[in-house]
Amino acid sequence: MSERTYRVIQWMTGDVGQVGVRHFAQCPVFDLVGVLVHNKDKVGKDAGEIAGVAPVGVTATDDVESIIGLDADCVFYTPVIMDVDTVCRLLRSGKNVVTTSGFFHPTEKFRDGGDKIRAACQEGGTSFHAGGIHPGYAGDILPLTLARVTSRIDKVELWEVVNVLTDAPMDHIDWMGFGKDKDQFLSEPTILGLGIPFFAQSMQMVADGLGVRIDDVTAADVKAAVATEDIPHAEGAIARGTVAAQHHEWTAWVDGNPLIVYHAIYLTGGPDQLDPAWDWGRTRYRVVIEGDPSTELTMHGLVRADGTMTHPGYDWTAMGAINAIPDVCDAPPGWLTHLDLGLVAPRGLVRT
Repeated sequence: MSERTYRVIQWMTGDVGQVGVRHFAQCPVFDLVGVLVHNKDKVGKDAGEIAGVAPVGVTATDDVESIIGLDADCVFYTPVIMDVDTVCRLLRSGKNVVTTSGFFHPTEKFRDGGDKIRAACQEGGTSFHAGGIHPGYAGDILPLTLARVTSRIDKVELWEVVNVLTDAPMDHIDWMGFGKDKDQFLSEPTILGLGIPFFAQSMQMVADGLGVRIDDVTAADVKAAVATEDIPHAEGAIARGTVAAQHHEWTAWVDGNPLIVYHAIYLTGGPDQLDPAWDWGRTRYRVVIEGDPSTELTMHGLVRADGTMTHPGYDWTAMGAINAIPDVCDAPPGWLTHLDLGLVAPRGLVRT
């Protein structure tokens, strides 16, 4: 295992990027050398101030060219949507790229972008890797880890359950369509629905890991529950009779059978506030393998003695990728999937 220190750049400082800044500032394995921001209000601020910690001695900038010109081993690239041309510029400049923004596993949907990334890696002598929580961990690495202790697999099923009001930023309310008329919501494209190609990459990774071929990925009709009363939140309320919960479902079919099924359930209220009275429990990831033996794994934040829990979703998203940075930097050039990296050995996590 390498004992070197890795010079890193934080590209954007949203919820995931701020986790990166905090970790890079505290972990002796990393040296934070640059921070790129998009918001003009953040320009000129110390990155620690942006991330809610003590100053780290790195000033945030929106000057892309100056950031690309820095000497660094890796860029932690965390915009919501990945710009392939920008990532390729970074790779060609000699910087490895680890991202939470997409291209988790090779599928036909991302073939053109993947070809560009591979070419840029070869030109720059660099590597590219994408990770996160889902896709990038809960729906692919966890099922394959559970598969290690099974004798036969009939179905892999994953539930992602998120209480938006307690475990997600307030902007999720608007961009996910909460508070809309139910008929209108069900007739329009949804943010999660548009993400099918990204979830399909996780499904493909599971299939590749199990040595089978996916014939098709289908989406079930979106289900919605409405509020039975006004549900207050920090910026207003979900009005009675409008969408207060949603359930998305995707299935990967193998030899005519539903082998991999993903559920995404996002809620703003409890069962007594919803119609239908959905009771999905706390925010968590639940993986079930039906087979021999049938096996279940649930992952959620630590429940305190008083019964409360803070969901560490953005920490999981960031760290699932960050902990791969040393292995990515030390690997041969190319697009590295989770299967290519194998078991990642996190470094610098135990600090005395």
